[in-house]
Amino acid sequence: MPEPDRIIRLKTVLHRTGLSRSTVYRKIAEGTFPPQIAISVHGAGWSETEINRWVANPPGYRAPEARKGLGSD
Repeated sequence: MPEPDRIIRLKTVLHRTGLSRSTVYRKIAEGTFPPQIAISVHGAGWSETEINRWVANPPGYRAPEARKGLGSD
């Protein structure tokens, strides 16, 4: 049985990617960084698997179409 994907918080994302908070959110809007996942009414995190994909190939990363724009209504 595969392990479930972990959800990591902003502080961890910033540490692993070396990006600033504003750059993360700009890249999410551009579709070149993994989008957030809502984990509560006021909390969100990121899929560790998606962050690892981005770290492996930042220029080639494109957010999955099904998740692109989530929460932007």
